[in-house]
Amino acid sequence: MTGSDRHSVPTRTAAYLRDYGGATVTDLARALDLSRTSVETSLAQLIAASTVNESSSVSAPRGAGRPARTYEFNAAGGIVAGLDVGTHSIRLLLSDLSGTVRSQHTFGGLDTATSGAEQIDTVIGLIRTTLEDQGHQPPALRATGISLPGIVDADGRVVTSVIVPGWASIDLRAQFHRAFGCPLALDNGVRLAALAEHHLGAARLVEDVLYVSVGTRIAAGLILGGRTRRGAHHVAGDIGRLAIRQSEPTTGELVWRTAGSGEEVIRRAVSGDEDSRRELDDFIDDLGHGIALLTMAVDPAIVVIGGGLSLAQEAFLGPLEDAIARYTRLSFKLPIVSAALGADAAAYGAVIHAFGRFADELYGGITLPPPRISPLTPR
Repeated sequence: MTGSDRHSVPTRTAAYLRDYGGATVTDLARALDLSRTSVETSLAQLIAASTVNESSSVSAPRGAGRPARTYEFNAAGGIVAGLDVGTHSIRLLLSDLSGTVRSQHTFGGLDTATSGAEQIDTVIGLIRTTLEDQGHQPPALRATGISLPGIVDADGRVVTSVIVPGWASIDLRAQFHRAFGCPLALDNGVRLAALAEHHLGAARLVEDVLYVSVGTRIAAGLILGGRTRRGAHHVAGDIGRLAIRQSEPTTGELVWRTAGSGEEVIRRAVSGDEDSRRELDDFIDDLGHGIALLTMAVDPAIVVIGGGLSLAQEAFLGPLEDAIARYTRLSFKLPIVSAALGADAAAYGAVIHAFGRFADELYGGITLPPPRISPLTPR
């Protein structure tokens, strides 16, 4: 957004109504330090663009005369979707134009036996069906953000992915524009999960964040100076195959010896199985060493641990914090916390990413700064 866009009267008026609620011309003139004429002119422009509505309610007059008309931001004028796409599940969030998430939906993961084109058809079909079930026609979709496992460049193109390899050869933006007539923003899932935790989760207002996802794989996301770190080749945080010794060399998937998943290893260890306890201890020590290396390299203000294993507080997170401290040997206590958004983090990050990328395409030609995203339920 240029300086003139940011400070234009229509932009300031719409942003105020979106972020602070309905107001009269007098309220707006006072809050924005503008003349009534300027406010009335901007309101006429915003109403013509369907960005603002005249409310059916009126404010009581302060003196003699007719009640004052109230104006409201048209939050229901469009939908922004955020998806986290994977082989285990697909999570979809639908937000209104004020950034308030209105519904949340979870589906089964992509079928890895199908082609990339068939997988994309599946995702488009899920979005279309969900919109219709929620009473929206596809044209209501103003922008879509997608989180996926893989290397994604700054323009939102999938460079490579061992999980959804077929997506790299398809023009995804063209497919979604054809289906919904709206732009598409893509990025790596762990990077977007870090973005979400920074905006509204465990690392809110923290400028330097190391986010580590510990689930079926290990991956990291960095927020440095309040901005996501991509790296020169868009691979910052892609540590899965190198972080610990029990990662499968090609896919980075964790290989467990005493059970089929990390969650099951933890359950067995807590129940007293000695083999699982030893495997868990070795894993935590190895992971603690890897996170300590990252910590000393980037010096974050906080480390956020996400992914499925982060839910095991006493059995996993506590011992991991001890292991990191043992290897870093810092003279101060580095905050190491569990992610606040859980399995929905990457989907929320996709919503945030879509609002950030397409601020000039969401509001009928009025360029607004991205809104603060409001989760569906308090976190």
